[in-house]
Amino acid sequence: MAASAPTQRATSFPADGRCGFYVAKKKRFCRMVVAAGKRFCGEHAGAAEEEDARKRILCPLDPKHTVYEDQLAKHLKKCNSREKPKPDFFIQDINAGLKDETEIPEQLVPISSLSEEQLEILIKKLKKASEGLNSTLKDQIMSHPALHDALNDPKNGDSATKHLKQQASILGNIEKLKLLGPRRCFVEFGAGKGKLSHWVDIALKDAEKVHFILVEKVTTRFKVDGKHRKKNSVFERLQIDIQHLCLNRIPVLSREKLPVVGIGKHLCGVATDLALRCLVETYGASCEERSEEPLAKRVKSDKAAQESNAVAEEGSERKVPETRTPVAGIVIALCCHHRCDWRHYVGKEYFRALGLGAVEFHYFQRMSSWATCGMRTSCVEASRGEDGSEDSEEHAGGPGLPDERAGSLPGFLAVEEKKKLGHLCKLLIDQGRVEYLQQKGFRPALQYYTDPAVSLENVLLTALPTPSAAQATA
Repeated sequence: MAASAPTQRATSFPADGRCGFYVAKKKRFCRMVVAAGKRFCGEHAGAAEEEDARKRILCPLDPKHTVYEDQLAKHLKKCNSREKPKPDFFIQDINAGLKDETEIPEQLVPISSLSEEQLEILIKKLKKASEGLNSTLKDQIMSHPALHDALNDPKNGDSATKHLKQQASILGNIEKLKLLGPRRCFVEFGAGKGKLSHWVDIALKDAEKVHFILVEKVTTRFKVDGKHRKKNSVFERLQIDIQHLCLNRIPVLSREKLPVVGIGKHLCGVATDLALRCLVETYGASCEERSEEPLAKRVKSDKAAQESNAVAEEGSERKVPETRTPVAGIVIALCCHHRCDWRHYVGKEYFRALGLGAVEFHYFQRMSSWATCGMRTSCVEASRGEDGSEDSEEHAGGPGLPDERAGSLPGFLAVEEKKKLGHLCKLLIDQGRVEYLQQKGFRPALQYYTDPAVSLENVLLTALPTPSAAQATA
């Protein structure tokens, strides 16, 4: 009976015909028989009525749960949703970019509400801006011996196999770029369960001085990074939004001066831009000397930025990298362009040079979902690990926007035409990222890293420092 009491409490079902009052001291329900039509025995009737009279209210910190009103003050001190002390590596909006209110209209109608003429104007702008861009990327579908056994495990389902193929290809591309080696710090953005870092660690075998920093803004279940016990590799998980992450203030990076390799699998929309800015701007500067004012204001007085002819007008974009770059490379699988944001987008200068602005970007990012024309299920919320499913790692963003449903797409466009336009939108947004990385002293590239049958989000962004910067880092 004692063993079954917690189960009874959890389901709120006392034994039939017995008192429904839970005796906390004994960790079980009262076993007294109750009168017909009664819920509580005579002993506990009064106490139960008093308990029922207590009012429960929504927690002001998180309305997803309730608390007794008379215990609110006590609850707020220990609530998991309370504001916790910020770590040293937290700097508000350091990677956010410039917020220019004059560029962003207050209200923009959905694509489905645009007239045929308005949509045709947008499509003409898109095609003109995309002229000269190579819409057929190079196939760079690879694998890696580290995943051979896992890929050939007969117990794998379709979903597990799909993710393993993507991880194997990303790992193969990392190795092809000669980024797998000792004395490295791999920063996995949007890490989720940490599977990508897991395979990188296995591929490195006994390489010396390898550190992994897993960045994820939400609590994630079924993590794999805690299972590693290798002597030469260390895993550190940071629960923080990339928007506020200052890598320079992470002790291992400031102490060991390890070259950083930024990696990510399906880094959703805006998270990609935040990660790029975090790596190539924030990490190259001395965060210790920064004040708490917005980065966009500080850049104006940066004399070094002026001397290096950087694109200083771009809000938070800092100078072209110095002769020594701390970033050894970037390998990020892109995803969910419809979740991008003009403020955070790193390719704003590229768009402006094409005569485009915030309005066009707003619609192009939504039109990018036409690339799949509703065939893909909507993205999973950032708390994707909660159900423990493999598919939850596919995207690191929020639920799909209404405009990406096939039923809301303009009827005068054929399905294949919509797909082509969606791919052009993705390509244009990614090209802005490529131009940004080139201006920052990197050699970027876009390629297909997996088959569309494995993942519809199959583009990989890679970047290495220019030869002069790479020699300084070596």
